Amino acid sequence: MPTVYAAPADVVEADYIVAVVGDGVITRNELRARLAVALKQLEKQGTPLPPQDVLERQMLERLIMDQAQFAYAKENGLRIDDPQLDQAIGRIAANNKLNVAQFRATLEKDGVDYAEFREEIRGEMIMARLREREVESRLVVSDSEIDNYLANQAASGGGDEYHLAHILLRAPESVTPEQLQKLRQRAEQALAKARAGDNFAELTATFSDAPDALQGGDLGWRPLDRLPTLYAEAAAKLPDGGISELLRSSAGFHIVKLVGKRGGNAPASVMQTNARHILIRVNEVVSEAEARHRLQTVRERIVNGMDFAEQARVFSQDGSAAKGGDLGWLNPGDTVPDFERAMDALKPGELSPVIQSPFGMHLIQVIERRERDVSAERQRSVARQAIRERKLDDAYQDWLRQLRDRTYVENRLEQE
Repeated sequence: MPTVYAAPADVVEADYIVAVVGDGVITRNELRARLAVALKQLEKQGTPLPPQDVLERQMLERLIMDQAQFAYAKENGLRIDDPQLDQAIGRIAANNKLNVAQFRATLEKDGVDYAEFREEIRGEMIMARLREREVESRLVVSDSEIDNYLANQAASGGGDEYHLAHILLRAPESVTPEQLQKLRQRAEQALAKARAGDNFAELTATFSDAPDALQGGDLGWRPLDRLPTLYAEAAAKLPDGGISELLRSSAGFHIVKLVGKRGGNAPASVMQTNARHILIRVNEVVSEAEARHRLQTVRERIVNGMDFAEQARVFSQDGSAAKGGDLGWLNPGDTVPDFERAMDALKPGELSPVIQSPFGMHLIQVIERRERDVSAERQRSVARQAIRERKLDDAYQDWLRQLRDRTYVENRLEQE
């Protein structure tokens, strides 16, 4: 009797671990999925694709950095719950002039899995909140820095905006001379290609370790005073389309391209908001859920007629409690983004739902708003924000580098 053979099934390549990050792992299938998204993005942008193995190793490093940040957030009790995520997706849908159901249908029509999209947004929110809590909230701007900034603005005239793109080759915090020399050679290779006219967006995808590498390293339009000092000094000397020298900082090696330059206009006036709030801080003793529950109870009391200021004096854990939670007149940029977004969405007299910021849980009430001409006070506020933005990029890169160095990482692609 002849032997009967089964028809060959489709060959499915086995999944395996390509990196170990702390207590977690990154699998080959995860890496493939992220690569597929990145390739679609690069093709949509019309960016020439770097070699597959180069893009693969760059993407794995980004996955390692993401996982290191998620692990740190989890260890420190930082999470985004479903109601917060729903609010964020609602804002994204509204920005696209759609309701959530329409937005979901549009995504699915484009082949985007909605559950995966939700988790991507959750991840982005966690990293944004981590950056606010670990970096932004710790930045200090002194009065002398503001004085120097305003004096320099008066001397230079200011006003121009610069469109930059950049490449960052990140150096470990405890880099050895041999590692540094190898990194410098790689940076010089990238610089030579950039100056030879190679596509800069392709070079960022190939060489850059910055989070914006797959967006061509695009920093958008900014005045010089809102760029890292290293970049601002380089950009001021470049012609349109010019490429900087190799720049060195504590973060590693940088290359900057001046995409364009234009005259900028400062706003003649600004909308100020007089607001008050009640804050319950989240810490090792008080969880996010408990803080939210406490404030929800306080909110119900206020809705039922109790005085906001009195409730703030009793329950708020902010320095403004003695003033009934009154924060005075706030300019744009005076508060962290989560707080400002919630505050800006309120009408005068309206009470917010419980919202979260890096400092804890808040109830916010807008008392009134006014249009205010630019004044000395406003100029100092703008200066403070500009200095913070200038410091932020450097501080965030330093924090990422330190996090990477203290996280256990086993990159198995490097061993292949």
